[in-house]
Amino acid sequence: MKVLLVKTSSLGDLIHSFPALNDAVTAIPGLSFDWVVEEAFMEVPSWSRHVDRVIPIALRRWRKSPWRAWRSGEWRAFVHNLQAREYDLVIDAQGLLKSALVARKALGAKAGLDRDSAREPLASFFYQRRLPVPKGAHAISRVRRLFALALGYSAPEGEPEDYGIQREKFPTPQISRPYVLFLHGTTWRSKHYPEVQWLALTRLAAQSGVEVLIPWGNDTEHARAVRLAEIDASVRVLPKQTLTELAGLIANACGIIAVDTGLAHLASAFQTPQVVLFGPTQPGLTGVLGANQKNLQAAGDCVPCMKHQCRHPESSNGEPVCFKVLSPEQVWLQLTALMHSEH
Repeated sequence: MKVLLVKTSSLGDLIHSFPALNDAVTAIPGLSFDWVVEEAFMEVPSWSRHVDRVIPIALRRWRKSPWRAWRSGEWRAFVHNLQAREYDLVIDAQGLLKSALVARKALGAKAGLDRDSAREPLASFFYQRRLPVPKGAHAISRVRRLFALALGYSAPEGEPEDYGIQREKFPTPQISRPYVLFLHGTTWRSKHYPEVQWLALTRLAAQSGVEVLIPWGNDTEHARAVRLAEIDASVRVLPKQTLTELAGLIANACGIIAVDTGLAHLASAFQTPQVVLFGPTQPGLTGVLGANQKNLQAAGDCVPCMKHQCRHPESSNGEPVCFKVLSPEQVWLQLTALMHSEH
C-alpha cells in the first residue's frame, strides 16, 4: 500500500508526524510513504526509515513571485513529479488551504481533518474523507489519531512515541569535551528568552565545566550568539549548519536548553536531556515529550497569550515579560538534574 503525506512545514510540525508514520507501518505490513515538503526542509522526511520518496515544493518562495514561478515552469514540474505515481491514499496532515490544494493535485483518494478539526476549516472541502480529531490534544497525538482513522487501525493509547529515525543518517560531531546546546532562535519575538538571562545561563554552564555550543540560522541569531559567546572561552558560536549536521549535534549533546522552536522537537525525538522554555505558547499542545524532557511554562496573568509580540504594559521593546519568572538558576538546575538522571 502506498500513501502520500502532505505536510510541508514547519520543522516542529514535520517531527510531530514521525510517530504516526511508525504507527502506520507497524499496523499495516507493506505500507510505505512518499512525502511532500517545503524545499527548505527536504532533508527531514528522509530521516524516517518509512519514507521512500521526498517530493520538494517551494510554496514559500513561489508566493513571493507567483507569475515568475508559473513562467519558469517550476509549478508544472512539481505537479508532474507529484503525479508520477497514483496513491492508495493521500493524507493532508496539515489542515490548511495551501496543503489541501496541493493534496488535490495528487492522484488518489484524499483524507484530512474535518471542518471542526482543521486549522483552516475550508480545507476540509477538498477531501473525500473528512476525519474528526478533536482539538485540545497534543499535536503528536492528533497526527497519530488522524493516521489511524485514515488507514483503519486502532490508535495506540499510552504508548511512548517511536519516531523511527535512522540515527546513522547523522554525522558524529568531532568534539572532545561534553557539550550543551543553547537553541535560542525562534520565529515569534514573544517566544524569545531574554538575552540577559541567556548570558546568565552561559556563566552557569561555563562554571560547570561543559562546553556551550550556540547554533544560529540568520544574521540576527548570529549576532546574538556572538554576544553570548563573549563571556567565556568555553562558549562557542557554531559555523552555519545544515539541518542534518545540526541534528547530529543535537543527538550527541549531553543537554539542551531551548525556546519553543522546531529544533526542540528534534531533540525530543532523540531523547537528548532538554529543558524547553514556554512563554506565550502552551506546552500541553506542542511541548516536548519524554522522561528526560522538561517543559517550563512562564507565569503571568496573560500566559499563554498566543501573541507574536508581547503586549504587556511592562514590556520593553516587545521583550516578553512572562519569562522573568524563569530564572537562569532554575533553568540550569532543571537541566543538570535531567543530565545526571541519564547516568
